[in-house]
Amino acid sequence: MRIECPICGNRDRREFYYLGAADYLDRPALGDQDAMHKYLHLRENPAGVTRDLWHHEAGCSAWVVVERNVSTHEVLSTALASDVKRAGA
Repeated sequence: MRIECPICGNRDRREFYYLGAADYLDRPALGDQDAMHKYLHLRENPAGVTRDLWHHEAGCSAWVVVERNVSTHEVLSTALASDVKRAGA
């Protein structure tokens, strides 16, 4: 699988470290115990399109949100996590 780093361009996925679902960008307030429990422990394992957070560990060190189909490994889009966070998406 190849991932398009917004900074470095098209790279092999072995240059990246997979963190998990991109909803890590939208963590709830620490005081909300029910929301924090759901955020940390109640995750789905979908087949199909997901938004994941990847770290370009062997490259520019950017955090990249990758939208991909986990069934086919097709990468649909990539964006810097900082841009996604700013946009509130």
